[in-house]
Amino acid sequence: MLANRFKQDIFRFSTYKCVGLTVRSLSSLNILDQKKNLSNCLENLPSKAKVVICGGGVMGAAVAYHLSKRGWGGDTVIIEKERVGEGSRWHSSGLVGAFKPSLAQVKIAQSSIQLLKDLESQGKETGWKQCGSLLIARTRDRMTVYRRMKSQSVSWGISCELVNPKKCQEIWPLLNVDDVLGGLWIPGDGVGDPYLFCMSLMEEAIKNGVGVKEECSITAVHSKNGRVSGVETTQGPIECQYFVNCAGFWARQVGQLAKPQVKVPLLPCEHYYLHTKQIGNLDPMTPVLRDPDGYIYLRERDGCILAGGFEPIAKPVYEEEIENSTQRCLPEDWDHFHVLLQELLKRVPSLNQSFLHKLCNGLEAFSPDCKWIVGEAPEIFNYHVAAGMKTVGISAAGGVAEATVDEIVEGYTKYDMYELDISRFLGLHNNKRFLRDRVKEAPGIHYGLPYPFHEFETGRNLRLSPIYPTLRDKGAVFGQVMGYERPTWFESVEKEADMPRPFKIAHTKTFGKPHWFETVQREYWACREAIGLADYSSFTKIDIQSQGNEVVDLLQYLCSNDVDVPVGSIIHTGMQNERGGYENDCSLARISENHYMMIAPTIQQTRCKVWMRRHLPVNGSVTLSDVTSMYTAICILGPFTRNLLSELTDTDLSPSNFPFFTFKELDVGLANGVRAMNLTHTGELGYVLYIPNEFALHVYNRLISQGEKYGITHVGYYAARSLRVEKFFAFWGQDLDTMTTPLECGRTWRVKFDKDIPFIGREALLKQREMGVTRQYVQLLLTDHEHELDLWSWGGEPIYRDGNYCGQTTTTSYGFTFKKQVCLGFVQNLDKDGIPKKVTNDYILSGHYEIDIAGIRYAAKVNLHSPNLPTKYPDKERDVYQATRKLHDPTQFLGRHYQP
Repeated sequence: MLANRFKQDIFRFSTYKCVGLTVRSLSSLNILDQKKNLSNCLENLPSKAKVVICGGGVMGAAVAYHLSKRGWGGDTVIIEKERVGEGSRWHSSGLVGAFKPSLAQVKIAQSSIQLLKDLESQGKETGWKQCGSLLIARTRDRMTVYRRMKSQSVSWGISCELVNPKKCQEIWPLLNVDDVLGGLWIPGDGVGDPYLFCMSLMEEAIKNGVGVKEECSITAVHSKNGRVSGVETTQGPIECQYFVNCAGFWARQVGQLAKPQVKVPLLPCEHYYLHTKQIGNLDPMTPVLRDPDGYIYLRERDGCILAGGFEPIAKPVYEEEIENSTQRCLPEDWDHFHVLLQELLKRVPSLNQSFLHKLCNGLEAFSPDCKWIVGEAPEIFNYHVAAGMKTVGISAAGGVAEATVDEIVEGYTKYDMYELDISRFLGLHNNKRFLRDRVKEAPGIHYGLPYPFHEFETGRNLRLSPIYPTLRDKGAVFGQVMGYERPTWFESVEKEADMPRPFKIAHTKTFGKPHWFETVQREYWACREAIGLADYSSFTKIDIQSQGNEVVDLLQYLCSNDVDVPVGSIIHTGMQNERGGYENDCSLARISENHYMMIAPTIQQTRCKVWMRRHLPVNGSVTLSDVTSMYTAICILGPFTRNLLSELTDTDLSPSNFPFFTFKELDVGLANGVRAMNLTHTGELGYVLYIPNEFALHVYNRLISQGEKYGITHVGYYAARSLRVEKFFAFWGQDLDTMTTPLECGRTWRVKFDKDIPFIGREALLKQREMGVTRQYVQLLLTDHEHELDLWSWGGEPIYRDGNYCGQTTTTSYGFTFKKQVCLGFVQNLDKDGIPKKVTNDYILSGHYEIDIAGIRYAAKVNLHSPNLPTKYPDKERDVYQATRKLHDPTQFLGRHYQP
């Protein structure tokens, strides 16, 4: 094998053995060793600045560049512990691609590409070449991914083309297509040189007044009253108002220099770049080739081939041992690289006849979910992070820097950054052992098949509810969210099965009908016709209280709904930002006059606390207590839940005493202090019981034993998801985000504009109400889709109205009552130039809709209101609550008098 020959050559010779092709002069290879010194750097540090940036790499340079363009250049200082551009140019691929996993990431990448083009047009060096990229597929599932990308490209504004194997070989003549089924050609992609890009950005920033101090290290980041107040460096202190951690590989360690420490969950692993010597007649505009089924990529660089990849199992390292950029270059491990080398030689056989110039082992840092880490740190206000660019910093730098500067200068950004925000993490994600476990798996996400509901296999069995072992033995198959193990569905378990049962991780390795369909269907019908029991323990739970009325005033300011409701009431409300978008979507139970319990989505556990803490009274009169880990939450759903719970408590549960959307503290079984809420977050009848952990197993056992006669069944997250999608319920992080307003998603009736205390975002929503919305949240039922045979909608599919693109789906599921695929999403009224116009109910209802699933359009029926589903067990109480858009016809929709 060539890998063996390479290894032997490395040990035997100081130069490498030639095995074939004619080569040209090697002078251009030396370009990667050439460096230039940055001129006009600071000789002495200023004593004050508005912004201090740690890190003079491409990310720090981009942040400085954008700050200087906003007029903040003279108030910005970059601290670089070595020299700008000191890192090895051999350890970067320079790949620049527009396709990313989400729309927000796509927009960020497009902003970065535009910045590269702008600098090139001004005569600045960036190495930008729009050579295009070719993605090839070896499997049918990979071709399905490309067909989905092609259909999404309409909404994402990316030009691309599906191509057959013959066309793939025409685009990339050296390609072996024997096992290739097809590909996706993206002509707008390209490559750049991170070093040149960094130096050009830095030079422009310096021209605009930014100060750059080389060979100077940050030793501490100070805060006062919870905000950044200054930094200590090896050459003296600087007072500052903002700090931006762009330390890349060392961002986690820089976070530890702050008091309190800022948690930046990154850990490095080995990452390989193979450089050939020059190859004769290699076109400088050779496209980038990506073969994700083989984990590899190849590109032309200065007449040579640069190749690399993202192996399925990476090799982590201890970053404490790496003190400078030179030490980031580790000895190559040919045995570890062998899996990629085999795939490279298989895909481009002519590499067997080329010179090997160098195999570089350069360390790269990855986050636990393999996404960028951006945003203001939860621990200290005005401490921003822009790190974890996972080898493609040149693709992200321009857009991430723009978003970071937006937040510093304006207080918000035009990008919806919640999925990349550092507040998506908890302290557990920064645990060194957790990171070492997870980082083995994270890089492989790059080229892994993006099946629905992806689950990591590392870092598991971490946050467990007290009933977890019992649920596991009852057949639970688990998904993980914020470290919590949450049942997704329950397999059948034989009575004589061995116990304890093995831990099982959920998977959905298909884009069509999943293997768990029948199981989830059984759980769904248990919730609608008997009793389902679900573990809701992962939900965020926050106690908010004060001695006086301060907590009410605070929540009236934070929430768009009226929270000053009678004790025992539950209110569903958004917490809006200044633009009217959702920072949080939650339920508030009024426990007492000055005490509320907030229930929020699991992924909000850090984020919502940061948002509220930002607005707390400075006198400390309102306290927040995160009680997420103090309570086990068991939800019982179904028409017989009142009968069951009545047998376990002495409290009267009749609708007159314990109506829908109210709270009571109950004794259940022999346990006390159970916070019971008459709601289920799915539209079904039932209760969520927040049980002190020491009583959780007792209450669970009583529910199961007493519920046997009612047919009680364990149910998982997928069944609950199907219920809420059918009932047209929007969830934050899936349908709602920081850019979506209540008026757009049919929740205007939950916004109380006439409250005594104006809430955050009120003016923006009043303006939107006056002008009209430009998109509306809808439910679409696929009418000609065969769920057994056709590919399914999994979210992100384009929606067409009368043949024209008008929006995207958000959450989707199969509707077991509708017996149809159900899609939620947003519809716009776009003119011929793509400019959104006002959208009305009449506009929505007058169109013919289709949803494009991987290139095939399926007709769809549109709904604007939460539907009334037929049931064997009609109940007025269930029909009271309409999640999306309040209906006003009292003769047709009886009982809808209460809208919390």
